[in-house]
Amino acid sequence: MNALKLTVAALAASVVFSGAAVARDQIKVVGSSTVFPYSQAAAEEFANKTGSAAPVVESTGTGGGFKAFCGGIGPDFADITGASRAIKDSEVELCTANGVTDITEALIGYDGLAIAHSRAGAALDLTEEQIFKALAAELPDGNGGFVANPNKKWSDIDASLPAIDIIAFGPPPTSGTRDAFVELVMHDGCKDLPGMADLQKADADKWNEVCSRMRQDGPFVEAGENDNLIVQRLESDPNAIGIFGYSFLYENSDKLVGVKVNGVEPNFETIADFSYPVARPLYFYVKNAHRDVIPGMKEFLTEFTSEEALGPEGYLAERGLTPLSDDKRKEVQDAVSGAKKLGS
Repeated sequence: MNALKLTVAALAASVVFSGAAVARDQIKVVGSSTVFPYSQAAAEEFANKTGSAAPVVESTGTGGGFKAFCGGIGPDFADITGASRAIKDSEVELCTANGVTDITEALIGYDGLAIAHSRAGAALDLTEEQIFKALAAELPDGNGGFVANPNKKWSDIDASLPAIDIIAFGPPPTSGTRDAFVELVMHDGCKDLPGMADLQKADADKWNEVCSRMRQDGPFVEAGENDNLIVQRLESDPNAIGIFGYSFLYENSDKLVGVKVNGVEPNFETIADFSYPVARPLYFYVKNAHRDVIPGMKEFLTEFTSEEALGPEGYLAERGLTPLSDDKRKEVQDAVSGAKKLGS
């Protein structure tokens, strides 16, 4: 972005902010529950180093974060949002409709979606197909139609699995974790079932509906955006499994154990090389019109992308997330410091 464009953007933002008696003195960060611990750590480091007020960090879920972020420009709207998936075209359109047209996207690292249970529970080693058969609302009936999922116990799916009730606590539809789980696990588990390849060719919308919809008859429980509550529920029910970012399994490894998926356990190495099949990228998005108006924005972005934060020994890794390579990390740092516009 050249100097003239930066000046125009700053002037436009200042006009919006001038209507408020006092522009905020705290940065607002919203978004993904998986990115939340990292954003919170960056906020604390920023406050300690600068003496400024710590940014307000809210765990709203990825979808909720984009809704707040894209609501408009000015002190009533978030400055930064974390995301456990890339921004959707529909969200870019929402931003544009509300005047949020200059956004920087930054890949900060990788996370695995962990399926975990209490250390007191029965060991599980599941395929993506078995997970789909446990949690999908409908299954193929073998005659070109579909039936409500009849599986109540894991042993109903495969006799080699434990004869215990299927109970899974997972994220709601507003969560990027839910989006990623559907795409990376449910779709993969669905695609090779009898008749599904033909259905995908004949009616992609119907295929997506059947392969995406989670059951609502009890075995799958939407547990909200607070992954710590899922951890508590798993502690109280040894037979239950939970679905959340690997960072929460890492932080609670004294209480929980991860489920292997397709024979691969989640850890830093398998997530980084994508041999673990449920790995995903993590992002944050910056509203560039706020950079020169909200106090401390530039300094906070410097902290957010510093080596102490994103590097191999940084606090991103300390919170169970997988760092970028040196070259990729430098690209991100340059994009953020230079206010690179999304899509440019």
